[in-house]
Amino acid sequence: MLVCQCNMITSKEIEDIVLELLRADPWQLVVPAKVYAELNRRAKCSGCVPNVVDIIVRVTESYQAQQAHQPAELVNLQSGLEKLKKQRSGVRRERRSTGHRAA
Repeated sequence: MLVCQCNMITSKEIEDIVLELLRADPWQLVVPAKVYAELNRRAKCSGCVPNVVDIIVRVTESYQAQQAHQPAELVNLQSGLEKLKKQRSGVRRERRSTGHRAA
């Protein structure tokens, strides 16, 4: 489907660019300006920008859903963080004596 008539950009081209950007860094924020920069083009009349945003959101959601971890992995991570917190709870982080008062 033709998304940008000014630059003759199809939805497939935008989807491919968004996937390429997400594969490079899954946590980056993909915006229309970044997509146009990757295509070496710019939004001329900006009438296509809302459609580009919709495509970015759709592709990003499906990519993140495919990359999602199983709930069991998340529980293990949470329990690991709790264990680490318990280990570090007794460690003093300052060199001052416990009776020292700043004010």
